[in-house]
Amino acid sequence: MNARRNLLLAALTVGLGLAAPAHAKDPKELVIGTSAGPYADQIKLGIKPILEKQGYKVKLVEFNDYIQPNFALAEGSLDANVFQHIIYLKKFSADHKLALTDLVQIPTAPIAIYSQKHKTLNDAKEGTTVALPNDPTNQARALVLLDQLGWIKLKDKVDPLRASEKDIAANIRKIKLIPLEAAQLPRSLQDTDYSFVNGNYALASGLKLKDSLLREKISPNYVNLVAVRTADKDKQFAKDIAAAYRSREFLDITNKRFADYAKTDDQLALEAGGPAKTAAK
Repeated sequence: MNARRNLLLAALTVGLGLAAPAHAKDPKELVIGTSAGPYADQIKLGIKPILEKQGYKVKLVEFNDYIQPNFALAEGSLDANVFQHIIYLKKFSADHKLALTDLVQIPTAPIAIYSQKHKTLNDAKEGTTVALPNDPTNQARALVLLDQLGWIKLKDKVDPLRASEKDIAANIRKIKLIPLEAAQLPRSLQDTDYSFVNGNYALASGLKLKDSLLREKISPNYVNLVAVRTADKDKQFAKDIAAAYRSREFLDITNKRFADYAKTDDQLALEAGGPAKTAAK
């Protein structure tokens, strides 16, 4: 499995033109991986200009899945990545024995329910098809929302962060659940009655948050973040990335271009007139 993974990473590095491992290049050259869509746009519009003013050369590499960015970061092809929340990062790192660490939170678009066939959630009936993410952490988010809607009933005392289909005690509306890879969920709207879509993929596909039928209230566990290698968390480039996300300049970009997103605690503190954090975690 490790040999196969290494071959895939080697091909990915060549195919995407990723940089060599961080120790072999100029420390002022940063390679940041992200998912296509809003989090890439946040970097392009807000973070990259701030870092370039400090003398950095920033290269952005966009991925179309939630798997390769962490492997590429751990192997040294990336200096940081931006696409995941803390629950996913911790589980993925533990499962694959990767030394990765969260650095700073970012403005986050919520997971939400969309439909091209229905204008209301009240249309759900027996046989209604509902697509949802197939990765464990995001599927749990969808199942909790379905429980809140009253479409399903989860078992008593189930951990909402780890809920899975086996934790469904009753399918009250007799809906048909269709687990799919997160990137496929926007396209699934052509075939399903309803689909849960992660915020980044929704916006990348042209969906608008205001057009969703139900949005989650994001808990701290699901706020997206910048990840770095654990060995790099106290390096100057990591501190500079964190400071850029915590800056008033980036807050202004957030208010202008990402107004529907859940802001970070640092940004809320700035808006309230207080200081944001100044050091990386």
